[in-house]
Amino acid sequence: MKALRAVFRLHGLITLAGAVVLMVFPRAIPSMVGIAITRSDYLLVYLVGAAELAIAVLSFGAIRIADWAALRLIVTTLVVLHVASGILDIVYMALTQPNATMISNTVLRFAVVTVLLVVWRAARRHQTPGTSR
Repeated sequence: MKALRAVFRLHGLITLAGAVVLMVFPRAIPSMVGIAITRSDYLLVYLVGAAELAIAVLSFGAIRIADWAALRLIVTTLVVLHVASGILDIVYMALTQPNATMISNTVLRFAVVTVLLVVWRAARRHQTPGTSR
């Protein structure tokens, strides 16, 4: 369970950092992947930032949760987020020019999925006898 909590904490920190950057510097992250954002596009970036903030809150909240059903839902939600985002990164790269940042981001998303699933399985294997699965 310690490792799972550490993953949630790290995920929350990274996601919170992304949310802050998206909301305070809306051009920064899009420009890293070659997307030019104008002021009229800020709303889309702000909405993504708000979603990132909500995911950070979910990750931090998961640190204190002991209910296995709730933790399974949280892990599943994060896995779906990163798998879908990774697939959409690939679709976007197929439609545009891939760059090193996009490729790295896609690989990182699938690495996050792997870590979440491996740590989740390990936590479930080592859970205290008598607790619900």
